[in-house]
Amino acid sequence: MPDIGGAPVAKARLAILISGTGSNMAALLYASRLPDCPYEVVLVASNNPAAPGLALAAAEGVPTFARDHKGVPRADFDAILDAELTRAGVTHVALAGYMRLLSDGFVAHWAGRMVNIHPSLLPAHKGTHVHEAVLAAGERVTGATVHLVTPDLDGGPILGRVRVAVAPGDTAETLAARVHHAEHQLYPRVVAELVSREVRPEALLDRVRALALALPEAEERLTHGTPGFFVRGGTFFARWSANHHGDGRTAVLVKASGVEEQAALIEQDPELYFRPAYLGPAGWIGIRLDTGAVDWDHVEDWLTRSWRASAPKRLARLPI
Repeated sequence: MPDIGGAPVAKARLAILISGTGSNMAALLYASRLPDCPYEVVLVASNNPAAPGLALAAAEGVPTFARDHKGVPRADFDAILDAELTRAGVTHVALAGYMRLLSDGFVAHWAGRMVNIHPSLLPAHKGTHVHEAVLAAGERVTGATVHLVTPDLDGGPILGRVRVAVAPGDTAETLAARVHHAEHQLYPRVVAELVSREVRPEALLDRVRALALALPEAEERLTHGTPGFFVRGGTFFARWSANHHGDGRTAVLVKASGVEEQAALIEQDPELYFRPAYLGPAGWIGIRLDTGAVDWDHVEDWLTRSWRASAPKRLARLPI
């Protein structure tokens, strides 16, 4: 396995949606202050302007947004909320006692990047009145589950669970209190694991590799010790770059039309594009993958364009 470098990884930008006290929000927020946490909380939003958790977030210097959902159609309210998330540059969303069903469109937009925590060992006891149901069933063990949000209520893929014993004499209130403590341990850890999968260099390389090798007759081999992608019978059309000579960047390098386009791209968006060492004079451009959410459609377009510039004539005209 080649060394893909140790470039610093940009933190995921997490929004937390609450409707009440936001104790799980607080757990996520304070965990984000630890030096090795891979996410930062950039917004706390609520459908209840009186939610106590908003005051806590504001006191900690976290931007907040609140709007009463009453009288606003669900899809319209979610569009307002989504606009706030976009404005804050959010990459992931965590529900923390958000007591409002989300529209299918909102859920689809954040698919794979939005999580919720539920006070049972899912798939058991979906919905509300969970602790009463556990006690009524005579169960000896309950717990908490973090799952991806899908249109199926409490039915998304499970990312993590923690078990909590049901003690003799437990009431719904005493059981809920212990499960709540368990939630606060579980939620930050699972969110950190989720966002790390998507932003660590190995995961980014896997995404680039899948897109590059999906192109006709594309192959991979090492070039100067790092992965590169070429067209059979042609030349390299993409190269991986991670902390090259300590530059701190994780990126994919592709072919622009020349140094003039390269310069124009960098002037247009210097946070996204850069002139790579060695390949820069030949008109290659670096596309950063470590600045937050990656526009993978944009990366795919560039890989395809660079592939065409590198492919032999018998392939370059293929519709892809």
